[in-house]
Amino acid sequence: MSAIAPGATIGILGGGQLARMTALAARSMGYGIRVLDPDRSCAAAPVVDEVVAAAFDDEDAAARLARGSAVVTFDVERIGARAVLAAARHAPVRPHPASFALVGDRLVQKTWLAERGFPVGPFERADDPEAAARAVERLGRPCRLKARRGGYDGRSQAHARTPGEALLAARALAGPAVVEQELALEAELSVLVARSPSGAVAVHPPARNWARAGVLDVSVLPSTLPAPVERAARDLSVAIAEAFSLEGILVVELFLEEGGRLLVNELAPRPHNTYHHADAACATGQFEQLVRAICDLPLGDTSLVRPAALANLLGTGRKPAAFQEALRVPGTRLHLYGKVERPGRKIGHLVSTAETPEAALARVRLARASLGADAGAGTPGARVA
Repeated sequence: MSAIAPGATIGILGGGQLARMTALAARSMGYGIRVLDPDRSCAAAPVVDEVVAAAFDDEDAAARLARGSAVVTFDVERIGARAVLAAARHAPVRPHPASFALVGDRLVQKTWLAERGFPVGPFERADDPEAAARAVERLGRPCRLKARRGGYDGRSQAHARTPGEALLAARALAGPAVVEQELALEAELSVLVARSPSGAVAVHPPARNWARAGVLDVSVLPSTLPAPVERAARDLSVAIAEAFSLEGILVVELFLEEGGRLLVNELAPRPHNTYHHADAACATGQFEQLVRAICDLPLGDTSLVRPAALANLLGTGRKPAAFQEALRVPGTRLHLYGKVERPGRKIGHLVSTAETPEAALARVRLARASLGADAGAGTPGARVA
């Protein structure tokens, strides 16, 4: 494999905040950036060389993006499969196109994991509301219904305690679903694995995460979980990346059940909200690592430099001047995505560093509370994210 040297152009399918932050990292390394997005004023627009304004399933536009790029990557999973293949005819697509067919359908993803012996919680297929009701009855515990395609941050999901509730929930989802048994959890965590086309692998320390209403609320690096749990999480995630034939980065979301068993929740072969604070906590952040991996450069050092915590910011209509108070908290950084605020929409995040993970969490919560926006971290319990 030959490296794609700085000075080349990277194409990104999707122009949201992940593309924006990838572009900033790539620019600092000397790369050009083009993105494809339906919105010409997407979050990445101010920091890229060109926005190819087109639908995510536009094959001609994807090909045009790739023709002007040395390599193509993603910031969202909902790119049309034929558009991805159209791009792949003109430039290497990393991660490979088959990986997005795998992760884009929750049933396919869960089945792929289970068939390869990776631990997942009990789940069943539900192609219609009646099948969802039968699945909840068989699983015998409260469940969560998830649309097979689309949905993120708790969207296109529903809780069901009884077959009757499952019937109503599935009708509301209005499409094929996966029914997952809810679990008694001790913690939720994630692991970032990078793998280059040459086969080099680097693993970031596990992050511990807390969600609220299906949306990541806060996250901390290092995880503060016992060393054996962290080792098992790393080993499991690397094994998945190898089975995935990864070229790029992969974040593996994991559940730690009460009793100590690790289970795979979902896979994300792209930058992930649970590692936005890695650039403050580790020698190399996830966005630089993505650029290194897809360009087949030496992978960056992933060792921990200083504990860091992240708190998401959701749209509330606050005035920009309010952020001054958050920035008074020592060791705190503000990241805004350039998005129009709407209630519940992720518009940015705060990152705080400190001498210990606990102190970093306290700082980032204080910083967000100063905005009048801290609803409090979710706590691990019987849920499926």
